[in-house]
Amino acid sequence: MIQRIQTLFFLLAAATFIALFYLPFAFSDVSAGEMLQDKLYTVEDHLLLGGLCILGGILSIVAIFLFKNRPLQMRIGYFIIIAAIFIIILAIGLFINESQSYNSPVNISEGFGIGMPVLTIVLVVLANRFIKKDENTVRSMDRLR
Repeated sequence: MIQRIQTLFFLLAAATFIALFYLPFAFSDVSAGEMLQDKLYTVEDHLLLGGLCILGGILSIVAIFLFKNRPLQMRIGYFIIIAAIFIIILAIGLFINESQSYNSPVNISEGFGIGMPVLTIVLVVLANRFIKKDENTVRSMDRLR
């Protein structure tokens, strides 16, 4: 059913993907390199990061409406987790690659955006846990019939 707790977790996961467009991964006090030209490192600085965020948000919304097919809902949850892991790896990898090209020392501070994919992973793991509980409940009721 759509009013289950996993719906809330998937909705919050979609919100974290959307929040990535507004929260920077890192920010700097001076303009440096390609990614920190505007002094902010966000998902909009690289096409693949933006695409993964959009994909993760769409999959989170789609998973909400697959409440009748719990195994597929769980598999989509796993794909959301994989997308969030790729966002973390890609964001850090691109940033390290870009930071090696800085000529002068740049003071860089991390932003709240770097924690959003981790929060997404936690939310989707919780959603999958409750989906699994629902699936086990349904199977036990089928066994009693």
